[in-house]
Amino acid sequence: MAQGKKGEHVAIVGAGVFGSWTAHHLQNAGHRVTLIDAWGASHSRASSGGESRLTRAAYGKDAIYTRFASESLPQWQALSAVSGLPILIPCGVLFFSAVEDDYFRGSMEVHKQLSLPIEQMDRATMQRRFPMIDFTGIEFGLFEAKFGALMARRSVQTLVDRFVRAGGECRLGSALPIHAGGSRLNGVKLQSGETLMADRYVFALGPWLPKIFPDVLGKKIFATRQEVFYFAKPAGDKSYSPEAMPGWADFNDGDIFYGFPDLENRGAKFAHDKHGVLVDPDTHDRRPTQAALDEIIAFRDRRFPGLRNAPLIGAEVCQYENSSNGDFLIDTHPSLSNVLLVGGGSGHGFKHGPEVGRYAASRLFGALKEEPRFSLSTKGETQHREVH
Repeated sequence: MAQGKKGEHVAIVGAGVFGSWTAHHLQNAGHRVTLIDAWGASHSRASSGGESRLTRAAYGKDAIYTRFASESLPQWQALSAVSGLPILIPCGVLFFSAVEDDYFRGSMEVHKQLSLPIEQMDRATMQRRFPMIDFTGIEFGLFEAKFGALMARRSVQTLVDRFVRAGGECRLGSALPIHAGGSRLNGVKLQSGETLMADRYVFALGPWLPKIFPDVLGKKIFATRQEVFYFAKPAGDKSYSPEAMPGWADFNDGDIFYGFPDLENRGAKFAHDKHGVLVDPDTHDRRPTQAALDEIIAFRDRRFPGLRNAPLIGAEVCQYENSSNGDFLIDTHPSLSNVLLVGGGSGHGFKHGPEVGRYAASRLFGALKEEPRFSLSTKGETQHREVH
């Protein structure tokens, strides 16, 4: 947990999932925290915005992410228990593939090492348990029953609301770093014209990090365009409800598609995990494309025959915010000792928010040994995602 002198003032710029959970852990450790966001918590431009995110612990041989996800789960459960409306929907998560490859074998091995439950399934078992999916060509599956879907925007806004009710300060507007020389940041200039000064600073700005620190991160964080689509289920059909259908990911010969059951009558959600084109989070066109929709419909009709001809009822265009290799960035600024940089969610980070916040809060005060995979020094300038 975060150490340092209790009551130190920490300014956190960015009220997405990473920033809000960092604020939560710092507040619980007795620090005064100001949380700042240009458009508000989990706004629609942010990588933390939108309806839903999968949470799962299967990560191949990447035990660090399995641990982070499994240790985040009870914190999501606790937040969901007090939110009024559910945040965690434990519909389970199913991964399936034509082959039992290294990713699936690694996931089983790590779960065994950490004494975590995971169920191996063959095609017949999956077809019986989840008849709304056509498993033709599929031979192997892994199911995590305790995981499922997180209601993304609701979870962050609930966390920030509780942070404010517990005495935290939340400011709306942009914040730019002020550096007058030396090894420490002097403050942040708020959109109102005010200068806010704190003892320490966290910048958890997702795809905006390269804009704030172009010399350090300008070529090491990549924002890519991602499109998701929602389809109406047949009237009266309960097959696509979270009580019957899991969150899922089809490894599809390495070209992953994933989706969700019909959460809160929003529609069944489908997305392609392939990284899209590089975009600017401030200016990129948020209108869905026909090409992406056609691709999703072709996949949907093959794997979910009961949704053939289902009407499109919604679409979102968001972004992944990637590090070069898919690992998180949680590290001290190379020349400003009182600044922590937090980002690199890389399309898989949301579920880890509670543990990223815990780790970031502790790293800010030097209470934890650095995890090399989260360091700035391991981030390159060429995209080559290695974490899935």
